[in-house]
Amino acid sequence: MTILDTLTRPRPAAGARPSRPVPWLALVAAAYALAQLVLVVPHLGLGWDETVYLSQVDPRNPAAYFSAPRSRGISFLAAPVLAVTGSTTALRIVLALLSAAALYGAYRIWQPLIGPRRTALAALLFAGLWTTVLYGPQDMPNLWVALSAVAAVGCLLRVVRSWARRRYLLGLGAMVATATCFRFSDGVWLALPLLAACAIVPGRRRAAPALAVAAGLAAGSAQWVTEAYVRWGGIGARLHASSATEGGMGTHWAGGLAWRSLNGPLLCRPCTVRLGHPELTLWWLALPALALIACAVAWRTGRHLAVTLLPVACAAALSVPYLLLIDYSAPRFLLPAYALLSLPLAPLAAHALRAVRPPRARGLVAAAAVVLLGLHLSAQYEVLDRNAADARATADKYRTAARDLRRLGLTPPCVVSGKLAPPVGYYAGCASANVGGNNRDTSAHALLHRAARVPAAALTRAHSGPPHYARHWKKHRLPGTKLTAYTPR
Repeated sequence: MTILDTLTRPRPAAGARPSRPVPWLALVAAAYALAQLVLVVPHLGLGWDETVYLSQVDPRNPAAYFSAPRSRGISFLAAPVLAVTGSTTALRIVLALLSAAALYGAYRIWQPLIGPRRTALAALLFAGLWTTVLYGPQDMPNLWVALSAVAAVGCLLRVVRSWARRRYLLGLGAMVATATCFRFSDGVWLALPLLAACAIVPGRRRAAPALAVAAGLAAGSAQWVTEAYVRWGGIGARLHASSATEGGMGTHWAGGLAWRSLNGPLLCRPCTVRLGHPELTLWWLALPALALIACAVAWRTGRHLAVTLLPVACAAALSVPYLLLIDYSAPRFLLPAYALLSLPLAPLAAHALRAVRPPRARGLVAAAAVVLLGLHLSAQYEVLDRNAADARATADKYRTAARDLRRLGLTPPCVVSGKLAPPVGYYAGCASANVGGNNRDTSAHALLHRAARVPAAALTRAHSGPPHYARHWKKHRLPGTKLTAYTPR
């Protein structure tokens, strides 16, 4: 609506109340919270990575090994809940409500930039993805990095436009710090295009936002850097350990892996799965093309140029490590890119609708777009239902194994090693330890010495035989888990 439309709109009659605009973004956030509470929260147990993050701040359980690539921001987020209760359901409810509120807050910054309805559509495009719904109530960092990135980019654009400059300068630094605290590497990749954008800002106005980004990056990485020196001997040593944990960071084209695992599994490592339901991946294949079209339209029209180009640049930067540097994939890795790309896609849809001239044809196109969006959301629900069931089955296996270990006499203080040690140990209330693999944190000699003092168990696949340090331990089948436990005689 132009200023002329606003000025020529008839005034309401005397005594009549002016109509209030529909709070579309609030409705999207409420629907997102409801979807989590109904479809995910009642059924989902704790996953492997969640047990590692939660064990760091859970007063009821020993801390699992915290590997080099991880950051502790997501553990800090769950700490207040775990200080009060150990209930997984309570944690899920709190995180579901928090993620819905964060979705509203992050996208609310964009309303003056692209308009309320387009902002709500962008939030709906992101919130409607099955990964966004599944990971909303989970204690995992990727969704929180995504929402922090949306807010950070919006704050920078509003600072440049001099809207409440001081408030959004603080918001810019805080959001970069938050993203970095949740995942150090993602914070660095987010800061790079933001700093490049600050360099393009003319005159003296570039210094303040650049300092805000740099200060946010420094504040968010302080804990990670300090821990690097305390545990690994320096930043370089921790980055080297991170690369080893990730399987060797280098030039790896993982775009095909991301596409094949788009509809699951939740972790594709090694990624040898076949693509399931390719018709449900068409939106993902169209996403980069639509982003480029949005950039081309903004460049040609000269409207919303920075509002379009900056989120696309940040999405591309945040995708680099997951598409070019690792040789495995998980659907959650690209959540920050999806959140940022939703912002230029919503104005692109509005522009395409306005390009249809006859009003009747425009109505038909709008109806077709609504139907297409409904089909997309229903397809996302189908994928969500299947992956939530897989996650529930995996968590049930962890719980069953922990229950069987307690029947074998493993009560705290105790230690679990071998296959699935971190999640099974967390459910059993035991410490976890491993002598090999990405979670190696002890030696066989130290583990045997520990097993002589506290109850211990080594877990392996059902038919793989005992670990070398447990050759003389007693064998126990764990029905329904495809695991075998070995305990000292």
